[in-house]
Amino acid sequence: MKPGKSTREAFGLALAKIGGDYADIVVLDGDVGNSTRTELFGKKFPERFFNVGIAEANLVSAASGMAGSGKRAWLASFACFVMCNGYDQLRMSVAFPCFDVKVVGTHAGISIGEDGPSQMGIEDVGLACSLPNFTVVVPADEVSMEKAVEALARIKTPAYLRAGRPNVPVVYEKGCDFKLGKAIQLRDGKDVTIIANGLMVALALEAAEQLEKKGVQARVLDMHTVKPLDDAAVLAAAKDTGKIVVAEEHLLHGGLGSAVAMSAAKQHPVPMRFVGINDTFAESGTPEGLLVKYGLTAENVAKAALELVGK
Repeated sequence: MKPGKSTREAFGLALAKIGGDYADIVVLDGDVGNSTRTELFGKKFPERFFNVGIAEANLVSAASGMAGSGKRAWLASFACFVMCNGYDQLRMSVAFPCFDVKVVGTHAGISIGEDGPSQMGIEDVGLACSLPNFTVVVPADEVSMEKAVEALARIKTPAYLRAGRPNVPVVYEKGCDFKLGKAIQLRDGKDVTIIANGLMVALALEAAEQLEKKGVQARVLDMHTVKPLDDAAVLAAAKDTGKIVVAEEHLLHGGLGSAVAMSAAKQHPVPMRFVGINDTFAESGTPEGLLVKYGLTAENVAKAALELVGK
């Protein structure tokens, strides 16, 4: 896999691009447009860009008001700020009326690095999934992020889109067939399935290569849409491989692993392992160092798979 952009950068570029296709799109930001990259839209369409300031509850309320007036509102801030500070407004002013508001949380996970735990969104996916009517998407790279932005622009219901700060490898060098609610199989295998999203997808592929050297064939699924989850892909993985590992840059409670486990339990229960953030806040450090310290590595994904297959 070749080096690529951050998914936040890819988001900003994609949003600016679709701005020309949808004259009713408005973009709001919580005074971090240079970080969320919404400033790219703002420079291109200044009359449709609004900096609400460091006031996430008001950010959500303003977006809700614009959506209620017929606009297609996109709002962005750091994942932890918008989901934690703006949750009540998201619940009552966006989810309940089912308004066309796309909520973008950037700098998600622990890979934000040196900024530390106060700015690390590690519970954002769980909070977003708890909101009725919300679609929740976690793209793996710049290619899938652009496709996700395009796909979300076509629906008129609320959504949460997660983006990260660090540059990530390009998983889809030849493009991807992105469909909301449909997992993408990147590799087939008969012994175990690794289901991942976000930056963990590239690490899942790396883990599959490590497993192959040990005689274990791993299927790899990019489960970019956490809600609605692709139950059919989970069922096929459970039946075909009999074992599932879920890898995510999120708290183990309430994230992708919880959704996959619930899906497997109601359809075809199989042994599972989970690689994620284990009920803790991280500390300040380099992105690479934090991922290693908290176990979000290809080696840990491969280890979990080997435990399941008994090797």
